[in-house]
Amino acid sequence: MSRKKKTSLPKAHALLPLGALAAGFGLASAALAQTTPPKEDNVLPTVRAKASAEKQGKDDYQATETRIGKGKQDIRDIPQALTVVTEKVMDDRNFSSVKEVLRNTSGITFQAAEGGEEDIKIHGISLQGTGDVFIDGMRDPAFYDRDTFFLDRLELLRGSASLLFGRGSTGGALNQVTKQAVLADQNEVAVQMGSHGALRAVGDFNTRTGENSAFRVVGMHNTADSNGAGSMLDKRGVGASYRFGIDETDEFGITVYGLQNDNGINYGVRWIRPTATGAANQLNTALDPDAYYGMASDFNKGTAYYAMLSHTHRFSPETELVTKVRAANYTRDQRATLWNFAAAAQQPTKLNVALDNINANTIITRALQLKKQDMQTITAQSDLSSKFKLGGFDNVLQAGIDFSNEKKQVFATVGTQTAKPSTTVGTPFDGASYDESLRNFRTSSDYTSKAYGGYVQNMIQVAPMWKLLAGLRYDNLTGDYFQYSAATPPVVTSYRMKVSEVSKRAAVLFQPNEQWSFHLMGATSFNTSGDAYSLSAANVDIPPESSVNVELGTKWDSADGKLSVRASAFRNTKLHERNTDPLVNLVTLSGKRHAAGLDVDILGRITPQWEVFGNFTWMPVAKIDIGVAGSEGQGTRPSLTPRYSGSLWTAYQVLPSLRLGVGANARSGQQPNRNPGFYAPKFITADVMAEYTVIPEQLLFKLYVSNVANKLYADQLYTSFYVPGTGRVTSVTGTYKF
Repeated sequence: MSRKKKTSLPKAHALLPLGALAAGFGLASAALAQTTPPKEDNVLPTVRAKASAEKQGKDDYQATETRIGKGKQDIRDIPQALTVVTEKVMDDRNFSSVKEVLRNTSGITFQAAEGGEEDIKIHGISLQGTGDVFIDGMRDPAFYDRDTFFLDRLELLRGSASLLFGRGSTGGALNQVTKQAVLADQNEVAVQMGSHGALRAVGDFNTRTGENSAFRVVGMHNTADSNGAGSMLDKRGVGASYRFGIDETDEFGITVYGLQNDNGINYGVRWIRPTATGAANQLNTALDPDAYYGMASDFNKGTAYYAMLSHTHRFSPETELVTKVRAANYTRDQRATLWNFAAAAQQPTKLNVALDNINANTIITRALQLKKQDMQTITAQSDLSSKFKLGGFDNVLQAGIDFSNEKKQVFATVGTQTAKPSTTVGTPFDGASYDESLRNFRTSSDYTSKAYGGYVQNMIQVAPMWKLLAGLRYDNLTGDYFQYSAATPPVVTSYRMKVSEVSKRAAVLFQPNEQWSFHLMGATSFNTSGDAYSLSAANVDIPPESSVNVELGTKWDSADGKLSVRASAFRNTKLHERNTDPLVNLVTLSGKRHAAGLDVDILGRITPQWEVFGNFTWMPVAKIDIGVAGSEGQGTRPSLTPRYSGSLWTAYQVLPSLRLGVGANARSGQQPNRNPGFYAPKFITADVMAEYTVIPEQLLFKLYVSNVANKLYADQLYTSFYVPGTGRVTSVTGTYKF
């Protein structure tokens, strides 16, 4: 299917300056402060790290260490399914957004929503909707289009994770690890040109400023007439990191970040009937998914700014305390069009629109979809990790405390809104517009939550091949929600939610040698009614949902450590799931569901020339055990839970100057939310890459083609519409390193 190139929409203003944010460090453990100073011969020696001492995401497909467990750990000691996507994988696969990374990660699906924000699902359980997205281990709860330019890697932890992160974390947690300054002089500029007038430039500059200090700044600008699915792109960002005292007793870091999205938005495509008398339950193969039927003045603007201060105190080579304070500010302003086919009486055919009668004269109506909201967060946490012997046993202790203050304001329009004009199937990109500056807004609601928590977890090596892990966490959250009417003065309705919960995690690990590790893990999680930052009379007094995750897994590393394979069998159970009884419009904890299956990862080097990165999820079991009439039916398979999904990428150095890559992404059929009785069809897409090195370690060019066959598929699903997946996109990238 060919795709039409659309005219450029108006570009946005230049990047606003980042404000300087400051915070203090005051969370060091009082117990540690009282600890007897170490003997002189145990004082941590000063370390002069070379650049190669700090492995970066750009170095390899394979990651061997992670901090998603709240302390630096070998991945083989994480008793839970973990997929790490490094910067090198993202670069090779041409991923410029976090959504693209997740779209090519197994077990992940996307629910479109009437508000325009997709909800990321893992194993069918909400991830984004419960705020389980993090930056450097700290919650990043806002809805915005996340870019990859400042990311060293993405870490996706599957299964219950409330012990580590508190509320939410039923399906898992997504941690974005930012690029940090390293003790090296390394610079890189990449410029990309591609389909739909795309132009993307990223500059990454790192300078060693002293014996133990370094500064790094990364900038990005990306424009395109379309992203391949009907949305214009115009985004820019900058991230900077300064570290001093690197690898010494006291290390300090400052990270600042700013991202501006002034993008367009293709809100979605309606499911279509096969015939005029059928049900709307099929993909619309008559339309080019890159066709845009919204207004030329529609936009999806958003900003994300944050500053983070960090301090690492190393009591010894085996004990460190990491303290972080982060302040963030987000804005979102969406003016979108949700279009629909006009009623049969208004159509030239006088029939309901269907695949067998749709034509260029078919009339499309446009509805206004607004979403305007701001959010501010302050987060602080201290995490202690220590390795020590006690009673003759090796122990790995992790403990920490955290605090967060999150505020969200939602705005509504004032007065009657201007109706949008209709259009026809034959006139996409018709140029119709409205002066969006004429709209006035009022505050319709605001929400403030204050939360604190603390956890302790210990792993004991009880025998040469056996380790036991156990942990507890306590969380306390108070949320205040205020709703304001449109009257003058407004009528204020308020609700308060209080949550006090304990989360648990336990595991046994069997590690017979350096290559093999087996684990059996069980963990609990909870998520509150206020996850979406709104309360009402229907849900304010509803206790948190509770869940249990059980996992049996193994990890194998090749003898040279260059290749890793991970497999885990899982069962996720929501013991108490919120449902809305449509007869009384009351939210109750009346539901129960479970899902079980297998996750597999393979990553690293098969040979020095041959690299591979793949993941696969098979979920044969998924069931609504207890349902509510009007919701997903009891005994049915939950929505957005495909039986299988997977992604495989491999690259081979065929010549000293030529490297080729090929990949595939697949997903089986799945139902949209609320199980409407039909499935979005299964699909498989393929990507290819050719990379040519002009000057070794300095200048190279890469040709990348995604969705080679231009496959039509539904990426994000909703009951009445879907957002199409990206069609064929070709790009050429030149990278210069110096």
